[in-house]
Amino acid sequence: MSQKIKIVDCPRDAMQGRHEFIPTQDKIDHLQKLLKVGFEMIDCGSFVSPKIIPQMADTKEVLNGIDRSNSETKLSVIIASEGGADRALAHDKVDVLGFPFSISEQFQQDNTNKSREEAFEAVKNIQKKLEGSDKELLIYFSMAFGNPYKDEWSVELVKDWANKFADIGITKINLSDTTSVANPEDVSELFQNLIPKYPEIEFGAHFHSEYNEWFTKVDAAYQNGCRSFDGAIKGFGGCPMAKSDLVGNIPTEKLITYAESVKAEHGLNLFAFEAAYNSALKVMG
Repeated sequence: MSQKIKIVDCPRDAMQGRHEFIPTQDKIDHLQKLLKVGFEMIDCGSFVSPKIIPQMADTKEVLNGIDRSNSETKLSVIIASEGGADRALAHDKVDVLGFPFSISEQFQQDNTNKSREEAFEAVKNIQKKLEGSDKELLIYFSMAFGNPYKDEWSVELVKDWANKFADIGITKINLSDTTSVANPEDVSELFQNLIPKYPEIEFGAHFHSEYNEWFTKVDAAYQNGCRSFDGAIKGFGGCPMAKSDLVGNIPTEKLITYAESVKAEHGLNLFAFEAAYNSALKVMG
């Protein structure tokens, strides 16, 4: 029986750092093409302050314009506060709320204007808001493999935070290499330890990388049990709050190639993906 890989495309991550505003209708048209591909999930927008991420100021309008009647793909948005969670909860097309929790204290402050402990308390409050809804909460462990700030980091520290989130019932955590500092050894150790220890949690990978340096991270994660990977077409994007040169996402097309090389099922419509790929080139330049 072949393995299955869940591939998530992240146009939100691809678009958010662009200075020139992408017209709302262009975003809607691009997302419509992505919905035909059959991705597990599309990270399509964010409910954060438009002063911080102006490119995502029209997320509500984009969601309103999407027709998802013929797609089973889930839609996720990023939220960084309880207010953002309220706005996401009010939208019936949102399936998953993604909260960026940083292993680095400085990046947590830079990204969400909260300490790690304050962010952890916010997650607990957001989790309560989701009770009784059909929406899920996904935690991104930003700076999961190190940071450029010389903040404390170790594999054990990541494990400690994973344990804290497991204790409050979190069931989805993505380990994020926000500034492309991960090495295969740390990737291997984290996934090979976390996945069997917390079987109730789905651990995914959200790597950033130079375009041609994606393989070792993806392979280390896959060989140690990770089956959910985030990407963005052509590797566009990166984190505009990381205070460093933007490093792109793992290219979605490379994730597809990798899945096929290890004979894992990705379930994607490659003809539809070609149309989405061409659309991304047009929208993102």
